[in-house]
Amino acid sequence: MLKTNRKSEYPIHELILNRWSARSFSDEPMSEVELMTLFDAARWAQNSYNNQPWRYLYARKDSPSWQKFFDLLVSANQVWSQHAQVLVVALAKKTFDYDESASKTHRYDAGASAQLMALQGAVMNIVVHGMEGFDYERARQELKVPQHYSIEAMFAIGKIGKKENLPEKLQKAETPSGRKPLKELVAEGEFRF
Repeated sequence: MLKTNRKSEYPIHELILNRWSARSFSDEPMSEVELMTLFDAARWAQNSYNNQPWRYLYARKDSPSWQKFFDLLVSANQVWSQHAQVLVVALAKKTFDYDESASKTHRYDAGASAQLMALQGAVMNIVVHGMEGFDYERARQELKVPQHYSIEAMFAIGKIGKKENLPEKLQKAETPSGRKPLKELVAEGEFRF
């Protein structure tokens, strides 16, 4: 597992502290076992009524689907994600399976699933970098996503590479970022931020 210089305010597990979203990928391919291990980890997330609303669509590098997924990304994300081995679109089913009523936590549950994928990736020295910068409506159309699923994010996945392979501007930012202090994020009782 990669080590970072991050410091927590309390003694949290190093797996959580060391997970970060690198942009530099190596050309080393990912095996089917490695990729499916990430998806398997994702399916064990907590979720309302065990509905498991997350769904993942993916394209491997050099597969027939790769260009379709890659073209969904904004140009700033294409610059670095072109070197990833897998691109993923994360979805969340908006209704419960048992009665098709609206699920208010479908996005929360899908996010929990994605986080488990990212943590499993960190254990395996695999980067799982989430992105908002892509065309959501085009993804719905081109990937034939039904309306009862929300499109949540895209991920670039691959083994970490050298930051020198990135454009100079991105090289400077290729380091684990810090976090806001707890006092800005957590409050007992009423809202007071």
